[in-house]
Amino acid sequence: MPKASDTRSQHADMQVIITAVGPDNRGLADPIVHYVATAGANIHEIQMYDRDDEHLFAMMLRIEWPDDEEPVGVLRERLNEIGRLKGLTVRTWSRDEHARPPRLALCVTYRPEPALAILRDIRDKRLKATAAVMIGNRNSCRGIAEQFGIDFHNVGDEKGNPDNRRMVDLFDEYDVDYIALARYMRIMPPRACWEYAGGRIINLHHGLLPPFPGFRPYHDAYTHHMLTYGATAHFIVPELDAGNQIIHQSTFTVTPGTSLEEIIRTGETDNEPQCLAEGLRRVIDREVELHFHRVVRVNK
Repeated sequence: MPKASDTRSQHADMQVIITAVGPDNRGLADPIVHYVATAGANIHEIQMYDRDDEHLFAMMLRIEWPDDEEPVGVLRERLNEIGRLKGLTVRTWSRDEHARPPRLALCVTYRPEPALAILRDIRDKRLKATAAVMIGNRNSCRGIAEQFGIDFHNVGDEKGNPDNRRMVDLFDEYDVDYIALARYMRIMPPRACWEYAGGRIINLHHGLLPPFPGFRPYHDAYTHHMLTYGATAHFIVPELDAGNQIIHQSTFTVTPGTSLEEIIRTGETDNEPQCLAEGLRRVIDREVELHFHRVVRVNK
């Protein structure tokens, strides 16, 4: 786990993502917005969601915070207190708070190749990150975690149905910065997406978006007689709309008559892992961020 010595010295104008999630009620956003505004923050983005069907309130703020006047750790304490008073779970996160490399949670189901590509890139220093934990709804990838000395947690039942609250608890326990869905074949529930909103969840979709969404993109492309297939790394937003959240896409072309089985094999063993690794690198290297549900280039 991170040590106190990992914390940076005071740093002005720090970008901070604040999320607040909890049972819907009146006046939930006001005290949080009021506090950060009166403390001198510049609010660059604010999004609020009221899901009547779930009685769920959620809010995400992206701010520039005067860390030289009040450290992010103090801001976190203040907002946590507001959260306790309002019945909200509040998370205050900044990439700039720690000098250490970003910490990743790798979420997996059956396919080992995408997670393995990430772990190899970290080992070979192509990806400047730390694999903090691997979480699966099946045990299929446990051996890879053990090979690289990473804690593995299975949050699935005998049918692979995940305990989503346990998963979020693990994200917090391991203090993760980003979550990589490495062919994790379950839909993240809206609440978890809100809790880690603002471009902290990166998904690998095993097809080209937007034309081939869903769980069988290879089959769908094959029935359309496509000769080019691909994969998509994109930020997760709760609406499952990857139209504007695409980070990276990679493709491969086959000759007419290539079997569906060969196409899937090529995609799963070669193209998909490369796609996720490159998409994650772009995020880790801060080439792109998610602003207002759109991927934007970062001006360095």
